[in-house]
Amino acid sequence: MNIKSLLLGSAAAFAAVSGAQAADAIVAAEPESVEYVRVCDAYGTGYFYIPGTETCLKIGGYLRFEVGYGFGDGYENNGPGGAGGEDWESHTRAHVSVDAKSDTEYGPLTSRIVLESNYYGGGGPATRTTEFVGWSNAAAYGTDNTIIDEAYLELAGIRAGRFASWWDNDFSGESDLMTGNDTKWNAIRYEYDSDSFNAGLSLDELPADFDGAERGLGIDAMVGGKAGGFTWQVYGGYDAAMQDGSVTARIGAEIGPGLFELAGIYSSGPNTYYQASEWSVIAQYALKINDKFTITPEAQYSGRIREADDEYHNGSMWRGGVTFDYKIVDDLTLHTAATYVAENHDFPGTDDSHYVEGFVRLERDF
Repeated sequence: MNIKSLLLGSAAAFAAVSGAQAADAIVAAEPESVEYVRVCDAYGTGYFYIPGTETCLKIGGYLRFEVGYGFGDGYENNGPGGAGGEDWESHTRAHVSVDAKSDTEYGPLTSRIVLESNYYGGGGPATRTTEFVGWSNAAAYGTDNTIIDEAYLELAGIRAGRFASWWDNDFSGESDLMTGNDTKWNAIRYEYDSDSFNAGLSLDELPADFDGAERGLGIDAMVGGKAGGFTWQVYGGYDAAMQDGSVTARIGAEIGPGLFELAGIYSSGPNTYYQASEWSVIAQYALKINDKFTITPEAQYSGRIREADDEYHNGSMWRGGVTFDYKIVDDLTLHTAATYVAENHDFPGTDDSHYVEGFVRLERDF
């Protein structure tokens, strides 16, 4: 009986302790709700709300691998650094953009940041494509670098910061010289933009790396419009340090399965906005073969080209080429271009040049 009583008592005590522990058991708190990323469709595709805010964010960019080439009589004097220009060169670029937009009583408040890193396998670009016009700016592009390509604020049509000017919008073909050595700088501008008409005025802080000129003010203006498949635009800039300016007039029209574009340029003297020649005429036709393949032949003639003394003389230049764009898969495109250049100089000690340049490029956009 004593043993039985002891066992019964032990069981009762164990049950009491277990009940007390069950009563004091810690209950895990329910997890806090997570705010998932929401799609923002107010400003187009790709935007999403930053959690906890009403600001919409978009991340994009591209990755590019390119091999440029060039050969022919006189080409060696047109490469980076003058004589001894390489016959070919590889180039890798990483380009990342971040756009943030939010609604205000004055319209969308926009900020844009674009970072770009470049790596050149041999130390400099091999060919004088539109990206390295005139070679005088090759040093800025011809070394490995990471740069702020664009960074600006915009509200109610007013934009301030570093951004691409209207001169940056050259033709889609890769054979022309329509831009100056640089097309992006610190500036403040106002642009009115509607469905059929746009106009703007910009005050630019031009760099001090052209022709030994000091840093100075530039005034840039644009007017343009569109109606159906027809577009037109006129833009001009005055470089106060060089006391010269340039103007471009261009039109575009959808003809058949492609887009025809024609442009004319006049420059009173070499300046930051344009310095290749006193005048030039450019034409191209972007022929869309199908959804994947586009062929763009292009031709340009320039009169009174810039010579070694940084002035316009009676020489001339022909450029003619073709660009092939093939979409391998969505967001991955193969670009190839070949351009024949004939430079006829009218300057003592300068020989005529006839050469071919171009590139093969893979680009993945995201």
